[in-house]
This record gives sequence, structure tokens and C-alpha cells, in this order.
Amino acid sequence: MTDVLTFTDRGIYCPAGDFYIDPWQPVDRALITHGHSDHARPGMARYLATDAAAPVMRHRLGEITLQTTPYGKTIRMGDAQVSFHPAGHVPGSAQIRVEVAGQVWVVSGDYKTVSDGLSEPFEPVTCHAFITECTFGLPIFRWTPEDVLTAQINDWWAANAAAGRTAILGAYALGKAQRLLTTVNPDIGPILTHGAIENTNEVLRAQGIALPDTIRVTPETTAKTHPGALVLATPSALGTSWARKFGPASTAFASGWMALRGVRRRRAADRGFVVSDHADWDGLNAAIKATGATKVFATHGYTGSFQRWLADQGYDAHVVSTDYHGEGFDAEEAEA
Repeated sequence: MTDVLTFTDRGIYCPAGDFYIDPWQPVDRALITHGHSDHARPGMARYLATDAAAPVMRHRLGEITLQTTPYGKTIRMGDAQVSFHPAGHVPGSAQIRVEVAGQVWVVSGDYKTVSDGLSEPFEPVTCHAFITECTFGLPIFRWTPEDVLTAQINDWWAANAAAGRTAILGAYALGKAQRLLTTVNPDIGPILTHGAIENTNEVLRAQGIALPDTIRVTPETTAKTHPGALVLATPSALGTSWARKFGPASTAFASGWMALRGVRRRRAADRGFVVSDHADWDGLNAAIKATGATKVFATHGYTGSFQRWLADQGYDAHVVSTDYHGEGFDAEEAEA
């Protein structure tokens, strides 16, 4: 099999098309899977991303030279043909398909296979080689079903409101926060948002994504001004003076890492909800099988153990070192 893509110290490179995918060092042409800061970085001369990813990228990166494309459209770059396909991770996120001389390789970016009602649903892309994340590539990681998760969060919020406590829920500013917004019941009380989350909400609303009404937290916002509220906070705001001003409160954190014992204590949270915008163990395996690929590269997460598992299943499996972080409970800037 001819290598359609190579792995360099700048990022994943396509020699036939002279472009990089999600590079972590400045390059001339960068194809971007989605707007999280470990995948969409400043300093590139030219960017290419989906139409739906562009507003967040411009919000985060400022004035950039950005070309956009709809899902599924084939673009010729040199001797390569490129197209973007839904990854289901966050709005506008994509897998990138690259075809050279009849060989098809796909870069997954970050993805999840369960539809969340917010992001464009994941679509398997047939290929010879699949470059996959494996942030949660262990059998212990299996996500709570959407209907159960919705009931858990709303019951927790309602119980806190009835007891006179503020419910503070930690979530990443792009993707996770908006996904949670689509699950909560606004009839329970007001929904307050950290400024970083509300800034992202405004960008997504402006591109037509429906979200429930939210109220930006200001210095004047307290539990007295908004009793019974749900506060969506960035993870870094939990346990700070910003959060303490809401008085008696119950703090929760929404993350795939809540499946691991001890992580909730590290976050100083009363409650953990097991949910992620990345694929869980079953999702990873189902996605890889659906591609029909025989060659698989694991890029970030539990790469070593996942590679060994894939090799045991008969895949030509490899580990690739990259500068992506996945859903880091200690490095939220990657998902912020």
C-alpha cells in the first residue's frame, strides 16, 4: 500500500497534494478537522475547513485566510482528491478523506458515533487506511445513553433548586456545553453561562444552531439574583471565587473521565456525569470496522493498548505520535 499520508514533526502531511491535516507547527496549507485549539492552531498561511467550522475558527483565530467547503464535496489538490465528512464531534467537525492513485486514507480528527442532536451525525467513510483518535480506547469507557443522561442531569438540577442550592456544571466551552444545553429542561430555572461558553453560544446561534436561552454571568450575578439556577462553567472556573459567589452549590463535571474512579475527587465535584464528545470503546471499534480499512493508525489517547487490541483483531495497526490532546481533564485548553 502506497503511503498517501506521512507523519512529520509538523503534522500529518500529504506529499501528493502538498498540504497538512491539523498541523501543530506553522505550514503553508492546513486542512482542519474542527475548531478545538489542539487541531486548529494559529500561524498557518492558508486554512481549509467545513462551512460550519469556519465561524468558530474565525472567532478563535482572528483574521485568517480561510477557505470553506461543504461536506462531501471533492476538491483536487495537486494529485490528491480531498473531501470532508461529518465526524459527530462538535458542530462542523469533519473526517478528512484523501485519495491518491486509487488509495484512500481517512483522518478521523476527533469523533463520536452517537448522534447528540447538535453536531452533524458521524458518517463512516470507506477507506484503505484509517487514522483514528483513541482518547478513550479502553473497555472501561462506555457512555451513558442519551435519555438516561438527560434524566440524570435534570433530576440533579431540580433537586438542587428545590433545596435552595445552585447547580454548577463544568463543561468545555465548545461542543460539550452546547450539547448539555440541548439536554436540560429550562423550565426548572434560569441557565447561566460562563463568558467563554456564552461567547461560543453566540457564534453558534449566529450560524443558525438552536440553543435554549442563557444568561451571561457578570460580576453582579449571584444566587440571589437567579435562585435555582443551573450554571454552566468552564472546568477551570470550578472551585474558584467565580464559582463560590453562587453560595450554597452542588458542583458536577461532565466528562468521559468520570468513568474513572478518583477523577471526580480531583475535580472537587459532588457529581460526575459520564459523557463525552469523543467515541467510547464500542464507538471506536464500530467506526473502525465500518470503514473497511485494513491499516489503522492510533494517534492520541490510549494508543499502545489500543494498537495491541487492533493487532489482535487482525488489523495492520500502528501508533503515531502527535500533538493532539483529546479530552484532557488537566488540559482543558485543548477542548476549550
